[in-house]
Amino acid sequence: MLPLLNLLLPALIPSWRFFKSVDPSPRVEWAMLAAATGVAAQWHEFRARPQYLTPWAMACRMLWNPRWNETLFVVSCAERLTLTPSSHSQQEILRRISAELERTLPPGACLPYLQFRLVFTDRNEDGRLVKAVTYQSDPFLIAGMASA
Repeated sequence: MLPLLNLLLPALIPSWRFFKSVDPSPRVEWAMLAAATGVAAQWHEFRARPQYLTPWAMACRMLWNPRWNETLFVVSCAERLTLTPSSHSQQEILRRISAELERTLPPGACLPYLQFRLVFTDRNEDGRLVKAVTYQSDPFLIAGMASA
């Protein structure tokens, strides 16, 4: 019985030492381009975290938050893309960004090409935030924009 309890206890009461190390995760930023050969003028963070949440919103998010689960999936794809680049991770990130843009931007606001990059944010020895771009995709034609 004791060996069974030793196996079950860590699952019921997680330890703060669950992970061997905690490393920063890449942030996904996107930009829209008018042409495939264009240069991004402005980068936007994909699903930036809110500055403030009410206690009610936090409680609701603990019970039901499919959007955050999808954001965590994008972060895991970004981590995989940083370590071992694959077209699957790249396509999943592009698919999620383009769906979000289609849902949130007004009609006619989209440019035909979408590009994303992965950025790590860290503090230098002076304590200032420093951004390091670790991956930048090629521009991709957004689905449905080929005829526009």
